[in-house]
Amino acid sequence: MQKLLIVLLLLVGLNATAKAQDDLLSMLGDDSTTTEYVKNAFKSSRVINGQSMEMIPKGALDFRILHRFGEVSGGAYEFFGLDQASMRMGFDYGILKNLSVGVGRSTAQKELDGFVKYRILQQSTGAKVMPFSLVYVGGVTCNGMKWADTSVTNYFTSRLAFYNQLVIGRKFNESITLQLSPTFLHRNLVIYDADPSDIYSLGVGGRVKVTRRIALTGDYFYVFNNNDSTAVNPLSIGVDIETGGHVFQLHFSNCVGMNERAFLLDTKGQWSKAEVRFGFNLSRIFQLADSH
Repeated sequence: MQKLLIVLLLLVGLNATAKAQDDLLSMLGDDSTTTEYVKNAFKSSRVINGQSMEMIPKGALDFRILHRFGEVSGGAYEFFGLDQASMRMGFDYGILKNLSVGVGRSTAQKELDGFVKYRILQQSTGAKVMPFSLVYVGGVTCNGMKWADTSVTNYFTSRLAFYNQLVIGRKFNESITLQLSPTFLHRNLVIYDADPSDIYSLGVGGRVKVTRRIALTGDYFYVFNNNDSTAVNPLSIGVDIETGGHVFQLHFSNCVGMNERAFLLDTKGQWSKAEVRFGFNLSRIFQLADSH
């Protein structure tokens, strides 16, 4: 009888121990069976000029204003560029969690642009480990200026340029995010026969979180085969300020163009000569549909 009681007590003790362990595991969570997707690598779907690895949420409309003043090198007479201005106004919409589209119009060359953005891979940990995010962006731009020479036959297709881009990014920790953006651009019309129709470039973008609502950002694109000797590579440096409903970004940039064709090919300002422009980007998100 004593042996039977001992066995029963042991069984009860083991059962209580197992239950306690199960309860503890349920509180801690089983990382091996869940996947945690990395979010907030950037506070916006764009770094400054270029696209970021972040997506517009499903059902959300991002009303975006990109604004640049004139060159700081204009001095006091031009109020250090504040007497001049150029801008791009755009609307980006999240169709699905990993798919968004956008349209915009710039004052520079009265240019229209549109793009589609699709996230192929998302950085994650846990059951499914993915060390980086991979995003595809494809877009088109359309020059809206009047034809300079009306004595020849001008085609609408000559106004168009197309680009394809991959954004490969990783959020290393809560403070640092880096990404690379290999980009291919094709323009239907070139000014000189020696100018290439196909342009290849590589972008680098980054973010350093300073506080909960403030971060330093920057992007740079190296253009490999632009024959224009007056063109330089676009470099922009800024500060992101999140104010709840929107993200406000202050920045300096050496380019006036604010779509891919424009800032890759039309950038002329040199940082060493203070030919940079102060500007701001304003992003306001409106949730128009169910995000689930």
